[in-house]
Amino acid sequence: MFVVTGATGNVGRSLVRILAAAGAPVTATSRGITEADVPDGVGHARADLTDPESLRPVFDGADALFLQNGGPSAHLLSPRDLLDVAKAGGVRRVVLLSSQGVATRPGSASHGDTARSIEDAVRESGMDWTILRPGGFASNAYAWAESVRADRTVAAPFADVGLPTVDPDDIAEVAAVVLRADGHAGRIHELTGPALNTPRQAAAALADALGEPVRFVEQTADEAREQMLRFMPEPVVATTLSILGEPTAAELRISPDVERVLGRAPRTFADWARRHAAAFR
Repeated sequence: MFVVTGATGNVGRSLVRILAAAGAPVTATSRGITEADVPDGVGHARADLTDPESLRPVFDGADALFLQNGGPSAHLLSPRDLLDVAKAGGVRRVVLLSSQGVATRPGSASHGDTARSIEDAVRESGMDWTILRPGGFASNAYAWAESVRADRTVAAPFADVGLPTVDPDDIAEVAAVVLRADGHAGRIHELTGPALNTPRQAAAALADALGEPVRFVEQTADEAREQMLRFMPEPVVATTLSILGEPTAAELRISPDVERVLGRAPRTFADWARRHAAAFR
C-alpha cells in the first residue's frame, strides 16, 4: 500500500490520481482531506505531519510513503519521529518531496536549512529513500488568478528573468515511478521544466490559453516584497525575491532528470496554462 501525504496539494492530488488509475492501493492523507478530494475507491484519512502519532493508523500496513516536506509548516516537523512511526507501520520505501533550495540556497533558513534537516532524517531512516528536488512550480502562477479574472492583469517583478519552472503533474509522475520501480534508492532527482520561463512570457502563455489579452505590469522589488509579506514571513520573502531576481547558475540549469525517469520531455508552462485556464477565466 502507498501512503501519500499532502494529498490535497498540487503534487499530492495528482499523485493519488496517477497511482489509483494504475490500480495501486493508496491511502491519501492531509489535515483537511475529505472524500470529495480523492478518486472513487481511494482510502483517505485526516492526519497532521506535525503530529506523528496522528499518522500511526495511516501507516499501518503500508509499504511505501510519499512524504511532502511540510511546506509552510516544515519548521514544525519532527522528521525522525515521523519516519520512526512510518517504519513501525511497515513502510520500507520513502520518496521525499524536498526543494532545489537545499543545494542552491544552503544558507537560507527557509529554503535550505529546514529542508536539509528533513533530507538528513530521510537518509538516516534505514529505509530505501529517494529525494525529489523541484525548482519553482508552474502552479505558483495561481497567485495571479484573482487579478487575471478581475481585469486580465498580471503583476510581477523581474519581468525578463527566466527560471525553468516545473509542472507539478510532472513531479507527481516522477514520484509515481519512483514509488513503484526499483533502481531509484539512494538517488536525488532534480526536477525542472524544459526551458527558462519569464514572468512576461508566463503572462503571454496565460493570454494564449484564455484566448484574450492579458496585460503585464512589472512591479518593483519593493512592491513585490510588500505584497508577499501579506502571506509569507520575511525570511522566505527575502530568499524568494533573490531567486526570482538573481538566480544562481544552478537555479538556471535545466535538469534532464524528468526525461530520464519518464522517457519524455517535461511539460512547458504553456502546457500547464492550457490545462488550468479555467482557474483564470
